[in-house]
Amino acid sequence: MDKFDIGRLVPLAILCICCVPVAARPVLHDTVIRGGMIYDGSGSTPYAGDVVIDGDKITYVGPHKSFNARRVVDAAHEAVAPGFINMLSWASESLLVDGRAVSDLFQGVTLEVMGEGDSMGPLTDAMAARNRAHQSDLKYDIPWRTLGQYLEGLERKGISPNVASFVGAATVRDYVLGEDDVQPTPVQLLAMRKLVRQAMNEGAVGVASALIYAPGTFAKTPELTALATEAGLCGGIYITHMRSEGADLLGAIDETISIASASGAPAEIYHLKAAGRANWPSLDPAIARINAARAAGVHLTTDMYPYTAAATGFDAAMPHWILDGGVDAWIARLKDPVTRARLLNEMRHPPQGYESAFAAAGPDGTLLLGFTQPALKPLQGKTLAEVAKMRGKSAEDTLIDLVIEDSSRVSVAYTLMSEDNLRKEVVLPYMSFSSDEAAPAPEGVFLESVPHPRAYGSFARLLATYVRDEQRVSLAEAIRRLTALPAANLSLERRGRLKAGYFADVVVFDPGRIQDHATYTNPNQLATGVHHVLVNGGVALENGKATGAPTGRFVRGQGWSGRTGGGCRASAGDWKWGG
Repeated sequence: MDKFDIGRLVPLAILCICCVPVAARPVLHDTVIRGGMIYDGSGSTPYAGDVVIDGDKITYVGPHKSFNARRVVDAAHEAVAPGFINMLSWASESLLVDGRAVSDLFQGVTLEVMGEGDSMGPLTDAMAARNRAHQSDLKYDIPWRTLGQYLEGLERKGISPNVASFVGAATVRDYVLGEDDVQPTPVQLLAMRKLVRQAMNEGAVGVASALIYAPGTFAKTPELTALATEAGLCGGIYITHMRSEGADLLGAIDETISIASASGAPAEIYHLKAAGRANWPSLDPAIARINAARAAGVHLTTDMYPYTAAATGFDAAMPHWILDGGVDAWIARLKDPVTRARLLNEMRHPPQGYESAFAAAGPDGTLLLGFTQPALKPLQGKTLAEVAKMRGKSAEDTLIDLVIEDSSRVSVAYTLMSEDNLRKEVVLPYMSFSSDEAAPAPEGVFLESVPHPRAYGSFARLLATYVRDEQRVSLAEAIRRLTALPAANLSLERRGRLKAGYFADVVVFDPGRIQDHATYTNPNQLATGVHHVLVNGGVALENGKATGAPTGRFVRGQGWSGRTGGGCRASAGDWKWGG
């Protein structure tokens, strides 16, 4: 037998050791949301599973697997969904004061879409000075001049939700024409069109009109079509608070359809409603008109808030002629006895074509929400009828006096809609949802005014009342219309779905317990039932508490010049206005 050769065995042993497979080191993910019911935003049947997040993206959605993570969210017995999109938000000012957007965050909102008619840019120096002068409880500087600068500034400041914005048709009009009731020349319209293009290049998602408010109400259909055409060339949409939500609702829908058809831009109707008891029967033909346009190939969608009262100002109670020239000119006219007498006569005996939210709601249905002057704030939460009785004057005289005394449009709620009509609207497959309010917190300066309860309750009310309690629509379908539908309408990339490669905007909530608590008499109450909210992978709400983390970003539209393959088609200068 050969002698044992240790010199040959050692290298062989080393070689064998090197050939033994080494177990792969476990991947450590940033976040795993484990064991929830996955509602991916598509409207399909939910299933139990996990969502894995790394950085700002979702990297896995599917059945449960053994994942290791730095943060594990136990979502057992809860729904896991894409973050909700607020299609009409007035968080534009409140975010400058409090970037957490608490009222919306507690309802699962991860994207605030702003700019109904008026946007935070573009601004001239004079417009910025006027806006500063008319600030109410919320005080802030205005160093920006373009819409893009404003949105970039929000992101730098640090905000919890994502933000996007339309460029306001009234803002563009004001920039070029001022606040007067005048019509643009072809040269002026071209300047307005270029401003829309600039905003789209900066990241706006479209152009928005609000046609019951001055100066937006002075725009004719060809002007709106021109601006919508520009938005469409830049991958954006036209969205509108229509010229009428009352007696001429069908005519207003026809105008919206004509603008969409002529411009080539998709269109959306803000807060679809039939306002005023006499007009409630017109909702069915309105829906039929929309359905017919969609069947004919018009890309037309809608959004709503699930309440029977609207919130706006006393300018919605007056004819448009008295609003010519802006707030200061309006108040000066109200102080003139002859003009006031004419106005009172028209308010009491409305001429043909004049629609008044006050006339539709009546003094008992008109709730005072917010004043600028401290001396008037004790009247907040009272009806106009109550204040008129206190003062011993008619409701119309009291209304006018309050505008003069406050030097503002005054914030009010008008009870205008039918609950039965709300139920018809909720089930529409092309209906998205909104708050049409700021995103306040029940603390500090926000307690100095009384908001509409939709500020704290729109999305929770939808899921609690119309989905869970009344079962008007399934939870999966409601989530689709809170997420994937608006994201698709706005052509947002990698938003609105729980899908690998998409941005990690995620909400974890209890469908059996989500509930709104805000009322008209006590509106500053947070919704309950949402436990976790992630925005771009960062934690904005954890175990039902706002973290204050600056998780939000400026979400840009398709026309953004910095986007790969983005930008606008053609040139504003290539378009010829027909008059």
